[in-house]
Amino acid sequence: MLYLASRSPRRSELLARLGRPFQTLDLDVAEVRAAGESPRDYVQRVAADKARAGLAEVLASDPDAVVVGSDTEVVLGERVFGKPVDAADAAAMLAALSGRTHQVMTAVVLAAAGGLSVDVVVSEVTFAALDDARITAYVATGEPFGKAGAYAIQGEAERFITHLAGSYSGVMGLPLYQTDRLLAGAGLPSHPVAATEAAVHV
Repeated sequence: MLYLASRSPRRSELLARLGRPFQTLDLDVAEVRAAGESPRDYVQRVAADKARAGLAEVLASDPDAVVVGSDTEVVLGERVFGKPVDAADAAAMLAALSGRTHQVMTAVVLAAAGGLSVDVVVSEVTFAALDDARITAYVATGEPFGKAGAYAIQGEAERFITHLAGSYSGVMGLPLYQTDRLLAGAGLPSHPVAATEAAVHV
């Protein structure tokens, strides 16, 4: 059985597009960057931690389990933008990204009894210049909360983006091409199903 170790409705929606039935696991995995840890190493480690935690939860009852773990971080230079803690934090993140090009790093990790499979996708995203009024209005929508970098590319923030090089679905939270390739390599062929039928929460 395939499992998704994530609370994110966006990741569940994205994984459902790949046509493989799966169950979601509600896990609490710490996301704290270690001192000296590079952004790429950090995002990969957190994704692996999620996948391993999910596998530990289901392996006893499902020895053939394959668990998907993923993490997405917005990176500007060496600064990693996690999820904003409040409106002021969200506004500060958006002001820092305004008029600049940043990276969105998304790691996807498959964990199974035989070990881990890993891919990291790095996309380049350029924001238009945003004035204070526009930032304040966007923060007031509530959309930035729970989102790395305080924005959702699939939501109202899409209009802020002047250029994207990389994976749109990766910026959303799960790079579909790379995930599909990892799943196929793990012996999980695609069987198209309706998205509403693909995900089962456990």
